Amino acid sequence: MHKALKSIRLLAGGVILLMASACNGVFDDIYDTPSNATNVMQGQLFVNATSWKDWYYVDFDSLQQYVERKDTAGLQRAQTVFTAYPIPTTGASSDGKTGLYSYWFDVFGEGISKYERRGYTPTGAQPEPASWSLAFHRNNVRTNGGAVLETRYTSLDELPKNSSEFTGAVFTGDEWSESEVWADQSQMLSGIIGCQGITINKVLSSWLRINIPPMPPQFTLNSHVFIVRLKNGKYAAVQLKNYMDTSGTKCWLTINYKYPY
Repeated sequence: MHKALKSIRLLAGGVILLMASACNGVFDDIYDTPSNATNVMQGQLFVNATSWKDWYYVDFDSLQQYVERKDTAGLQRAQTVFTAYPIPTTGASSDGKTGLYSYWFDVFGEGISKYERRGYTPTGAQPEPASWSLAFHRNNVRTNGGAVLETRYTSLDELPKNSSEFTGAVFTGDEWSESEVWADQSQMLSGIIGCQGITINKVLSSWLRINIPPMPPQFTLNSHVFIVRLKNGKYAAVQLKNYMDTSGTKCWLTINYKYPY
């Protein structure tokens, strides 16, 4: 009986390690351009979104300025190097709901579709740059007051010439989430995960699904092109091309984009 329990604990520990490493990066210095990003082309982003603790932001207008100045080196760096904005763990919640939520997930049973809220800790608001269009955290995406439409196209080249073709289509804005932005692994051995309470765009976030079971987690890529209507009225087209780097580390996002569209 004792040997069986020990085996179960060892198996559970191994599974948790697999979960914890599933989206962990191998590059520690976020300020150096990763070596496997040298082939990133104009109209592509290469984002290390492996961190559980950080968000990364892109501003399409800033990228376009590099294009207009014909600053190829600056554009390459802006498409591959992103500053980490940590998820707050302390501070006061001004709205009574911003903070970290503890959720138990039935990882070893029915999977992460079964979960229960176990606690809440208020924190300060998520920091962000003065100007941004999209933010990335593992498989989560936010917009800055924008809205998103999933299209049937699987290539930017297939898109209609003008975004006016989508006039009248239903775009979806960001929605509040308390259980999808996994931020704290400290109690994972008990199936409890700390999640950030924050708005995310669930339509755009659907471009990468992490499913448990099975174990190790199964990643599903949705290669459709998404149209983002920014709060300034402009449009961008984005497509998740890949979610791994050249070494196979998951949550390295290669994103094709067209802006302005």
